[in-house]
Amino acid sequence: MFYRGNYADGGDGREMGAKRQRVVEQGSSFYGTSPGPSFMYNPTPFGYVGQPPPFPVVKLRGLPFDCTEVHVAEFFHGLDIVDVLFVHKNGKFTGEAFCVFGYPLQVDFALQRNRQNMGRRYVEVFRSKRQEYYKAIAGEVLDSRGASPRRSVPISKSYDEGKDTAEHTGILRLRGLPFSAGKDDIIEFFKDFMLIEDSIHFTLNSEGRPTGEAFVEFATAEDSKGAMAKDRMTLGSRYIELFPSSHEELDEALLRGR
Repeated sequence: MFYRGNYADGGDGREMGAKRQRVVEQGSSFYGTSPGPSFMYNPTPFGYVGQPPPFPVVKLRGLPFDCTEVHVAEFFHGLDIVDVLFVHKNGKFTGEAFCVFGYPLQVDFALQRNRQNMGRRYVEVFRSKRQEYYKAIAGEVLDSRGASPRRSVPISKSYDEGKDTAEHTGILRLRGLPFSAGKDDIIEFFKDFMLIEDSIHFTLNSEGRPTGEAFVEFATAEDSKGAMAKDRMTLGSRYIELFPSSHEELDEALLRGR
């Protein structure tokens, strides 16, 4: 049985994780295929007994300013990438990013790429934490709105707790979807709720490719709140993050993808 609970932030981060490996069909994603059935990339599910594994994220520094997700995927070739978050300040790319992997063990392999080159620049790779990743997501939201990130409440704490306190409008945003996911996969993921295909909206980037995100419209706000129980559970073999959303955010996301 694979671990599906929350990740811990404690420990030295060198433990082997039991996160289920994501398998992507060749051609369905620019992240590529998994490296194969070896112990190195498919650790035993008994690495964490009685405790959750650390959140599998690293921070990158010194990225080229024209860097894309494709470049990061090539830099970490063979590893199982779930998400790449580029960090901006005042609307400009800082040369830093966060990269989330399929399970904790891959962080150790990612750290072995420290100070290797991406193009003509060497890239530094650091171990990071879930709170730092969430803080960066919140910072990106604030930066895109032109707001100041300085607040009396720590962003990481307020962001992490925001899911529980956010108002539900009947719409959820999904993050971390396989690029090959279809509407039938979403319906199966939320099989305890009555969904129709027209209520599921995948977002696309400027090149018309899936972003790994989608919006789902539920029948009621109570349904969307109940569906939050699926947060960080797996679809196929990738864990999915859920966020309360709104009609305004949905409309804006769909307009960006046109």
